[in-house]
Amino acid sequence: MINFAVIGSNWITEEFVKGTLINNDLRLAAVYSRSLSRAQSFAEKFNVQQCFDDLQALSKSDFIDAVYIASPNSLHFEQTLLMLENGKHVICEKPLASNSEQVEALYRAAEASNVILFEAYKTAHLPNFLQVKNNLDKIGKLRKAHIHYCQYSSRYQRYLDGENPNTFNPDFSNGSIMDIGYYCIAFTVALFGKPKKIQADAVLLDSGVDGCGSVLLNYGDFSVTIDHSKISHSDLASEIQGEQGNILIKSISLCTEITLMTDSVSDLTQTQHENSMSDEASFFAKQIREGKMDQEAVQRAKTTSAVITEIRRLTGVRFPADKQITK
Repeated sequence: MINFAVIGSNWITEEFVKGTLINNDLRLAAVYSRSLSRAQSFAEKFNVQQCFDDLQALSKSDFIDAVYIASPNSLHFEQTLLMLENGKHVICEKPLASNSEQVEALYRAAEASNVILFEAYKTAHLPNFLQVKNNLDKIGKLRKAHIHYCQYSSRYQRYLDGENPNTFNPDFSNGSIMDIGYYCIAFTVALFGKPKKIQADAVLLDSGVDGCGSVLLNYGDFSVTIDHSKISHSDLASEIQGEQGNILIKSISLCTEITLMTDSVSDLTQTQHENSMSDEASFFAKQIREGKMDQEAVQRAKTTSAVITEIRRLTGVRFPADKQITK
């Protein structure tokens, strides 16, 4: 078994841990939180004895093989780097870091330490995403795609009321493109790779982050239009159009329903596990067992970060982390 620790004790950490219980080689062995009592409270749910409130101590623990990181975006880089440099395999929640410079530095560190670094983009490992990928040839020459993810944030009213939630705070490298917008960009990159040209605009909040935005990615003979928002809601499906048909995708992050429309209509939807993080957990463990990083996943993480960093440049979204000098 691969003994892993978690950094973070929120709901997404709990979902990931539950996902590792499904046909996996990962075993939760330790919990880190800035508050030891909070770490202990989380650990009790899974009958785990070892808790940390010191990241240095966790990084040097011989009992821990790997670490799952689900802290605020702005902390991903420094925490991941510390674990990598101390020989720990790392799966870090998306986005892997605040900008592309940091992402490149993290992969260099992983290679130098001969450990696995994996960005937790769960969508690419879902059966229904693979259905989209494997059926693109059936719609002929690609021409257009419309990718949507607009979800009114439960924390937006707090922001409007004068509070400063992490969700809309540039100090935490947050905002729409770094959160749900990430899914749109990563989905596109996972299918089509690096775009030839990027255009973008956004509605910036007074805090400095984007509340919503639109992106146009040019791939030469086809284009992808992306709409993302944390201050409005949409139930629109996403769509990929070819000269001989189209594919509809409900929920770009979970791919809950996939429909192929050509001369006839075909439901391509497959049954997916209720825990949407179990497949990515298994893929992380597989890389550790094999002793090598999956290069498609590496390139996807690097390209996604590069595209989002450029989108932020175009729309004027700046983070304190952008000023940091990386290794």
